[in-house]
Amino acid sequence: MTKMTKLAVAALLGLAVVSTTASANVNKGKKIYMKKMKAACGFNGAKFAAKHTQGEWEKIKGAGKFAEEAAKICPGLKLKKKYINDVYDFAHEYGSDSGNVPSC
Repeated sequence: MTKMTKLAVAALLGLAVVSTTASANVNKGKKIYMKKMKAACGFNGAKFAAKHTQGEWEKIKGAGKFAEEAAKICPGLKLKKKYINDVYDFAHEYGSDSGNVPSC
């Protein structure tokens, strides 16, 4: 019985690690911004991300209003649901208080 329990715990731990690394990506968010959003926004990704601090981006994402906020910053932008997590990671990573500057 203990071998089965250990195996189940190990499998759950392995799945948890794999699922968190595959969920969202800062670099993918940067590419999405450059290809899909930059024209609508009219400025580079550094200016977009610097519109809020990292904490403010967290609150916006937590409230489920990230796409709405992106549309406010970039009028006319319709951010697809599949891009939200990656673009959020990009915006959070390069928020105004992060000290990081993207190269886009």
